Amino acid sequence: MPSARFFMPDRKQLEFFLLRYVPSALKEEFVNIGLVLFESNPQGEGFADLRFVRDWKQVWCLDPQADIELLEAFQREIRGQLSSKQDRSLMIHRMQDLFSNTIQLSPVKACEAADPAEEIDVLARFYLERPKLERPRVLSGREYILSQMQSEFERVGIWTSLMHGIPVSPYTKPGDTFKFDFGYRIGNSLKLFHAVSLKRSVDSAVMLASRYPAIAPKMAKKLEAEPLLTAVIDDMDRTQEQNRFALEMMEEARITLAPLTEMPAIAETAKRDLIG
Repeated sequence: MPSARFFMPDRKQLEFFLLRYVPSALKEEFVNIGLVLFESNPQGEGFADLRFVRDWKQVWCLDPQADIELLEAFQREIRGQLSSKQDRSLMIHRMQDLFSNTIQLSPVKACEAADPAEEIDVLARFYLERPKLERPRVLSGREYILSQMQSEFERVGIWTSLMHGIPVSPYTKPGDTFKFDFGYRIGNSLKLFHAVSLKRSVDSAVMLASRYPAIAPKMAKKLEAEPLLTAVIDDMDRTQEQNRFALEMMEEARITLAPLTEMPAIAETAKRDLIG
């Protein structure tokens, strides 16, 4: 009796790379937001697909000012690249040119699988999904200030009436990614609020103080409204020389300083301005 032979499906040679969201190149922190898997075929034939994260919590934890609409637009652009048959190396090169430093491509890795569609789901679960069991993340610094600001604006019922993530690029240059956290217009004034933490570093405070004097008059001219910026700051040691320096710089830049403890009063004032 002839021996039985087991059928072994052909395993395809595949390659994949990750798409990483990198809000600050200096900090070298990133979050994996996408994965591209394709057959190792230089002519662009064969399997090619993309998986993206299903929610943006990790991105928001890393960067509360992340532009999710822009990231979703990148996702659509990548799918468009994959749908066209082209040289794989050329495709990767075009992606690198398309994205700013905010989205970076990881080195290409090789793998093999009988079913590429199943393999990409396995890889996506490994690289993109958060572990089901994890310790609660404790907010600190700027993230904590932002969460408290949101809570107070929600408490008085004006959260949806505020402007969120107000870009400065219309008043500086295209590509400027800085945004003020919240704001609203009343009469001829544009009230702005921005969370600033000095606990770990004074760099963000110094940057804000350095840039705001140039941004404010351009906003005033274009919007025909005087910007009034309030920096909501955390509790810190004001006796430290670098902290005093940063606070004085913001005051000299005509930025109002408000401790986080004043947020309830700020929210109440905003409520009176917006809904009476």
